[in-house]
Amino acid sequence: MVEEKDPRPGPAEVRVRVLAAGVSFTDSQLRAGTYIPGGPKPPFTPGYELVGVVEELGPGCSRLRVGDRIGALTVWGADADRVCVPEASAVDVPDDLDPAEVLSLVFTYMTAYQVLHRTALVKRGETLLVHGAAGRVGIAMLELAVVAGLRTFGTASARDREQVERLGAVAIDYRIEDFVARVRELTDGQGVDVVSDSLGGPISLRSFRALRAGGRLVVFGRYDTLKDGHKSWPAVIKWYAAVAAVWAWGALSPRRRVMKYQIQKFREAAQQRPGTVGGVPRYPAWFREDFGVLIDLLRRGEIHPTVAERLPLSEARRAHELLESSASKGKLVLVP
Repeated sequence: MVEEKDPRPGPAEVRVRVLAAGVSFTDSQLRAGTYIPGGPKPPFTPGYELVGVVEELGPGCSRLRVGDRIGALTVWGADADRVCVPEASAVDVPDDLDPAEVLSLVFTYMTAYQVLHRTALVKRGETLLVHGAAGRVGIAMLELAVVAGLRTFGTASARDREQVERLGAVAIDYRIEDFVARVRELTDGQGVDVVSDSLGGPISLRSFRALRAGGRLVVFGRYDTLKDGHKSWPAVIKWYAAVAAVWAWGALSPRRRVMKYQIQKFREAAQQRPGTVGGVPRYPAWFREDFGVLIDLLRRGEIHPTVAERLPLSEARRAHELLESSASKGKLVLVP
């Protein structure tokens, strides 16, 4: 724990008192240096997303007011009592909703929603294969697929089969089943319309083969590059080689496409003042619009973000240690 003076907002920034900050697998990837080249180097404050209350406005702010409750995609820096975020990238959070539940909409459900609707452009009746279906993004993807009217398949371990099937998907045990052969069997040899690939690497190559004519593979993760909490250079090299190959396949294929998705971009180095967070949504207008859709789905009970555990900020280390065991149970939330 580090004690510092409260930050002051710069131009077009607001200072936020954090009500809830998320802990996710991407935090451990950032910590290990496997997330995206150009990320922060230790020591840095993790925390990919937050929900909080606006305490102070910087020069030039016009949309938000002191006392407004907002959500923000930070990429890193959210695990703090107070941070400064750009006004333009903050989303309005209703006061009557649980900040810890809404937190899942800022990153987890937003990723799933934008993969489906902003990138793959899914249509009702299409088929979807979700890798890591029992993880937080996977579960969100399956819930949103039900709303979108998709037929779903999900790779998961045997212990998570029941949970995946409860969300309406056909569970495929990746440890003992060939998912390419299985989805082809279940789709009369055609393959699926969309593959959501949060794993990347060699899995992407096989996922491309699982597509039907006109299918789309969306790659947005590097799960396999982290081993026992540390960067695995052999896995990193294998990941890049496989992704390069699958992009080449996509470029040469007249009938199947390979697409990438990134929810965030890093703020310019010149903007990185003490107390400011590390990133912003890649497309802020889409982010605000899609967040409104997710809030409506939450109110109607069509999605069910689950909080696995609420921990004080002083137990951030324990939260990271719990990441793997809590993935299928819900979101880990730090409460300053």
